[in-house]
Amino acid sequence: MSILSNRINNLDESATIKMAKLGRELAAKGVDVISLSLGETDFYTPDFVKDAAKKAIDDNFSYYTPVPGYPELRKAIAEKLKRENNLDYNFDQIVVSTGAKQSLTNAILCLVNPGEEVIIPTPYWVSYSELVKLAEGTSVFINTTLETDFKITPEELEAAITPKTKLFMFSSPNNPTGTVYTREELAALVKVFEKYPEIYIISDEIYEHINFLDAHVSIAEFASIKDRVIIINGLSKAYAMTGWRLGFSASSKEIANACDKLQSQITSGTCSITQKAGVAAYNGTLDSVKEMQVVFEKRRNLVYDLLKEIPGLKVNLPAGAFYFFPDVSSFFGKTTEEGEVINTSDELALHILNKGHVAVVSGDAFGDKNSIRISYAASEEKLREACKRIKSTLANLK
Repeated sequence: MSILSNRINNLDESATIKMAKLGRELAAKGVDVISLSLGETDFYTPDFVKDAAKKAIDDNFSYYTPVPGYPELRKAIAEKLKRENNLDYNFDQIVVSTGAKQSLTNAILCLVNPGEEVIIPTPYWVSYSELVKLAEGTSVFINTTLETDFKITPEELEAAITPKTKLFMFSSPNNPTGTVYTREELAALVKVFEKYPEIYIISDEIYEHINFLDAHVSIAEFASIKDRVIIINGLSKAYAMTGWRLGFSASSKEIANACDKLQSQITSGTCSITQKAGVAAYNGTLDSVKEMQVVFEKRRNLVYDLLKEIPGLKVNLPAGAFYFFPDVSSFFGKTTEEGEVINTSDELALHILNKGHVAVVSGDAFGDKNSIRISYAASEEKLREACKRIKSTLANLK
C-alpha cells in the first residue's frame, strides 16, 4: 500500500515540464537539443521593469506582503483592465498570486465541490483537468478538431451542460492551439450561459497580448455574465517574466474574498519585489509588448510555411499565443529505423527528441491524442533548424 495520498497518486506530472526535463538530460550528455516544449518566451524582461525591482530591493521592500497583493499593484491591475479591456473592477476584486497557475487553483478550489462538473473544451492547458481532480470535481470535455480551428459551437456547449455543471473553463488565445475566439463567437457562447445563471466561467487570458487579430476580447466584456466570470492573467507571457511568478484573478467580490481566504492558508502574499516590478509593468507602456508581438507573428508565419512542407503533417494557422498543434496521426503505425512501431503521440514526441533532438510535447497531455505541441518561442535560426530536423526524422519512419 502506498504511503502517499490518493490525491497525489491520481495526479499526473505536468507533461510540458516532463519533456523539458528530458530535453535537459539529453543536452547534459552533450547533445545539441532544440527545446520547443516550454511555454516560455525567449525575450528578456523590459529594463524599466527590472529597474523597478532593483529600486524595491534598495528601498527595503523585504517584508511580508498583504495576502491579495499590495493595494498599489491591485489598483494598477484594475486600471489596466479599464484602459486595455474596458472592464470596471475595484482593486478589492483583484487577487494577486504566485503565478497565474495559483490564481487558477484558487478559483477552482473556491468554486468546485466534489462531484460537480467542469466543462473544458479540448485541447486544453495541461493543468486544467488536474486542478479539477484536486478539487474532486469531474472534467467534462468538448472535443474539437483542427478543421474547426479547435473552437466549440454554442450547440456543443449546451449539449455538455448537466444539472451538475458548476464551471466552464477555457483560454483565448489558447494554449496549446493558438486559437482565438472572436467577439461574435464569444457572444454566441454568452447566449447559452445566460440560460444557466448557476454556471461560472474561468477565462484564462494569459496570452492576451500575443494575439494576431485586431484586439483581444474578454468574455467578461459581456455585462449579462460578467459577475460570473473569473479572469486569470499575469505577467509571464506579455512581459517575459515567467520566472518572476506573478498572476492575478479579477472576479466578483465574493469570489475574490474566497480566493484571498484560501491563499492565506497556502502561500500568503507573493514576492514583494515581483509585486513592485508588476506595478511598473502595468503602469508602463506596451511598447515592448508590441515589439514582441510583431516578432512572434513573423515567427508564426515562418514556422507555418515550414510545417506545411512536411508530408503527413496537418497544420492550421493559429491566431495567437506561440504554438502550433499539428495533427500527426498519419505517422501512427509507422516503424522507426530500430524496428519500433510508433502508436501514440507520446511515442512520436519521444522519437523526435531522441532522433531529431527537438523537444516537443505530446498532445495526450492536452486532451488530444492525435497531435503534438510545438512552441515557436525561439530564434528564427533555431526554428528553421528544428523544423528541418523534425521533417527529416518523420521522413525516416516507414
